[in-house]
Amino acid sequence: MTYCVALFLKAGLVMLSDTRTNAGVDNISTFCKMHRFETPGERCMVLLTAGNLSISQSVVNRLHEGVSIGDADPETLATVPSMFRAAQLVGAAIRDVYNSDGLAMKAQGVGFDASFLLGGQIRGRGMRLFQIYSPGNFIEATPETPYLQIGEHKYGKPILDRVVSYDTPVQDGVKLVLVSMDSTLRSNLSVGMPIDLAVYHRDDMQLRIHRRITETDSYFQHVRDHWSNALRQSYGTLPTADEWWAGERQV
Repeated sequence: MTYCVALFLKAGLVMLSDTRTNAGVDNISTFCKMHRFETPGERCMVLLTAGNLSISQSVVNRLHEGVSIGDADPETLATVPSMFRAAQLVGAAIRDVYNSDGLAMKAQGVGFDASFLLGGQIRGRGMRLFQIYSPGNFIEATPETPYLQIGEHKYGKPILDRVVSYDTPVQDGVKLVLVSMDSTLRSNLSVGMPIDLAVYHRDDMQLRIHRRITETDSYFQHVRDHWSNALRQSYGTLPTADEWWAGERQV
């Protein structure tokens, strides 16, 4: 399993992914699930992957080699004219992998499970963020829905629902995705360190931050410790049930 999250903010994109893959409790490995497609000054895209590792790696390789949409000539993420076309290309690559491997996987009892987050910008075009599903169809983040998640998302969702908005500053977005990831790490062993962070500022045409965060990272340790302490302190200030029920007859 995995957890990936991306924020679509007025000032830019914040994207985070874990690196754990497992095929059973005794077969755990570390693989990067964050892939950069960058031509500084011209375009910058980041692709996050979740699901079956062989599928996601095959999709990424096709995106580097070139994929045809319908009868068009092969394209890569370095040649597509827009982010919408980039999302279509990822969808086409997924369907290409399914056509190649899907039946064989089904015969072996293996489901075709993969999902992707694609965010970025091409010069002269708007910054966009998409979530692409196993069939190759996709949805787009909007100012009203400014974040997308794939993988084991339920543990990291509550903090995002309570805090994130389109106007959230990028610096605060970094804190948010780290807290969201820490909540997932604490509750699900199938998600694990290290984690990869990418930060893109609108119209920059290159990543502002691309960093691998390990267990010993001082800032991440500060965020997770401070958040845990703040939750415990907040819990301690809640009224007790006795105060709540004061004056009521107990049955």
